[in-house]
Amino acid sequence: MVLGDGVKVELTCTERVALHRYTFPGEEATVRVDLQHGLRFQNRPLVVDSLIHIDSPTQISGTCSTDNWVKRRYFFTLVFDQPATQVETLPGKPGDKAPRHALRFRLRDGAKLQVKVALSSVSIEGAKANMQAEQPGWGFDAARLAARQKWNALLRRIEIEADPATRRIFYTALYHLLLHPTNLADVDGSYRGADDRIHKAEGGEYYTTLSLWDTYRAAFPLLTLVAPERVDGIIRSMLAHHKAQGYLPIWTAWGQENHCMIGNHAIPVIAAAYSRGFRGFDANEALEAMVSSSTVPHLNSDWALLERYGYYPFDLVPIESVSRTLETSYDDHCIAAMAAQLGRKDLAQTFVRRALHYRNLHDPETRLMRGRDSQGKWRTPFDPVKATSPMNNPGDYTEANAWQYTWTPAHFDVEGMIRLMGGRTAFTGMLDTFFSLHQGTADKFLGQEAMIGQYAHGNEPCHHIIWLYAFSDKPERVGELTRQVCSSFYKDAPDGLLGNDDCGQMSAWYIYATLGFYPVDPASGDHVLGVPLVRRARLQVPGKPAFEILRIGQGTGEVLLDGKLRLRTLLPHSALTDGGTLQFR
Repeated sequence: MVLGDGVKVELTCTERVALHRYTFPGEEATVRVDLQHGLRFQNRPLVVDSLIHIDSPTQISGTCSTDNWVKRRYFFTLVFDQPATQVETLPGKPGDKAPRHALRFRLRDGAKLQVKVALSSVSIEGAKANMQAEQPGWGFDAARLAARQKWNALLRRIEIEADPATRRIFYTALYHLLLHPTNLADVDGSYRGADDRIHKAEGGEYYTTLSLWDTYRAAFPLLTLVAPERVDGIIRSMLAHHKAQGYLPIWTAWGQENHCMIGNHAIPVIAAAYSRGFRGFDANEALEAMVSSSTVPHLNSDWALLERYGYYPFDLVPIESVSRTLETSYDDHCIAAMAAQLGRKDLAQTFVRRALHYRNLHDPETRLMRGRDSQGKWRTPFDPVKATSPMNNPGDYTEANAWQYTWTPAHFDVEGMIRLMGGRTAFTGMLDTFFSLHQGTADKFLGQEAMIGQYAHGNEPCHHIIWLYAFSDKPERVGELTRQVCSSFYKDAPDGLLGNDDCGQMSAWYIYATLGFYPVDPASGDHVLGVPLVRRARLQVPGKPAFEILRIGQGTGEVLLDGKLRLRTLLPHSALTDGGTLQFR
């Protein structure tokens, strides 16, 4: 990258250290270190306070507290490979809480200047220790090569046979998936927890950037396939968060909770890990954390209200009442499944009953999930294609409308949904209407983006719905629609990813669709079969047997696993990890 004044910029990193290399057009160079700058959310003040030290002509260290998405404190050390000849403090702006400095250099070595930056959530000493452990010298090219080799080793875990454009889209998606969650722990395992205290992470891993409302659906299940070495650490991080805060994480950044979105979808993530055979965490502790997070009141819940009515009444919960009820039903199903696996039958029965609360919001007249008040009356007037969002159009749904949220219980109870809608033929008809109904304004700020009828691929509540055709009278629609989505809404271009990737969820959907299966019930370990979009794919994690996927012709006929004919609907996680060949022919 070349800046406007002819400065060439090169960037690379290790796990905890960023490396910059700047090539200037001459020997005189000026670098501005702006510690007030940063991305802001809703134009709120960013830096709350700071304490910055000019340690020497080659080093600046300090700490800043910021309020942006979450309240966080970060510590840093910044080192130049050449001494500054002058350090000037620039005039501040009204409200600034951190300084801006201009550093001037007389360069040697071909007008190049190198910079290293290390961060810590714990202390300046922690940042310095991170730098000393990972990048004590100035080997920019060596660090870049090492990073390239690590990424290629990860990306090579899935190989596909496809045209160059499809390969670029696919591997960009896999790269996006593997960016999150991130390990906050210092090299010695220290991290700052949700209680603002310093803890030591088991195994040196404390994962954050947990966008769970998004990623429980496909991104985390895909990590169990392509990055299984990270899974136990992610679950242990969630349990550590529970100990510090009193309930499981909802949406975390820099180790802190921001309570963004609804539900508590650490629950399906834990259930997904356990059902797939991961045992590097205390399962009984995990179950207790799941139960307490779903019974002890906290900011995102009112369990007494839910128990009293069997749903969240819109006159008592004026925002997202339907979505909250439906997403809590799925969390409850996951607790029931985990309890059953651990032999806790009474507990399982309790949460099976709660999981079926979704039925209380099914309106038999419209066959949609509809808001209901504390008197049991349906919301009137009712516009099933009107989307609502808590930020700019409050209503009963979360960045979606009634048509889109109606399918949420099909995560775990497809047959129950088929019965509610009047049988399989009626279920198929509802899906057909859903994908062809064009009423309403497609407002991307209300989650209405990348539309096929009322299907909105640009937001997560719709992501499993295409795959429900596998349970209908028209299973061939799965392949037709996944191909349409991948060809219409993903591109080989700088703007090739529609909307917000949401920490890898949009990318994970593309990867699954390309491979020909999807985790409709992400906690179960089962995958619904579609049709691969490539001729051949191969999954192999180091130390595990390879799994081959072959599409012969259009791949819409028989499906064979290791040469044996199988039903088309479900493929268990174990089939993917035990190795073998899946043929669509």
